[in-house]
Amino acid sequence: MERLKDRVAIVTGSAQGLGFAIARALAREGAWVVISDINETGIKNAVEKLKGVSENVIGFITDVRKKEEVVRLVNSTIDKWGRIDILVNNAGGALHTPHKLEEIEEEHWDLVVDVNLKGTFFCCQQVIPKMVERRKGSIVNISALAAHWRASLAGVQYTAAKAGVEGLTRQLAYDWGPYGIRVNAVAPTVTMSGERVKTLWEQKSEEERQRILNQIPLRRLSTPDEIASVVVFLASDESSYITGITVDVCGGRYLR
Repeated sequence: MERLKDRVAIVTGSAQGLGFAIARALAREGAWVVISDINETGIKNAVEKLKGVSENVIGFITDVRKKEEVVRLVNSTIDKWGRIDILVNNAGGALHTPHKLEEIEEEHWDLVVDVNLKGTFFCCQQVIPKMVERRKGSIVNISALAAHWRASLAGVQYTAAKAGVEGLTRQLAYDWGPYGIRVNAVAPTVTMSGERVKTLWEQKSEEERQRILNQIPLRRLSTPDEIASVVVFLASDESSYITGITVDVCGGRYLR
């Protein structure tokens, strides 16, 4: 049985990598999926790939740092399909910025915080009123283990931004729970979700890679599909009494 049959889902940053894996997983469960990204060619490719999974897939170019573009994304989705049931705020990452403190410039800080945190805020701000109209909706924010522990492949700008995402998640869950809106987050550890992560991982010495793997009880890195499966769970009615939490998908690396 399709757990998300005919539900409308927006996934930001979903032209490739983890975002695409999430969009594909939602589509496989019957959701109507909006691919949102800044990469026009990537959007077209992602939509084409998902046509083999579902006919109900569309794409919109969106820079989540810009409120007017987020407004257009939300309004265009409503115009096309009449509602928004699921929002996955995936756009983000370290965005090719330095991880050493002394190398981080103001522009690096602004880019990472604006995409990861401000972008998530803008999307929630525009989508929640649409969900309130129907008294139901699920938002899943992609955080990171770095938000409440530390980063392995990114700098303090990333750690701070993702910590903000988790604070935003908790507050929105508290504020909008009475209106039937659930807001949760997923926090992966290192996931081979794109070429940059693969490059950073391969640049580490064998000793350093082994040290990280030894911190993970399952002794391996996660896959995008493993993260996506948790997003599907939080988006579905199977998690209908869960809100305001961050789910660590980290192979046991962080044990609280």
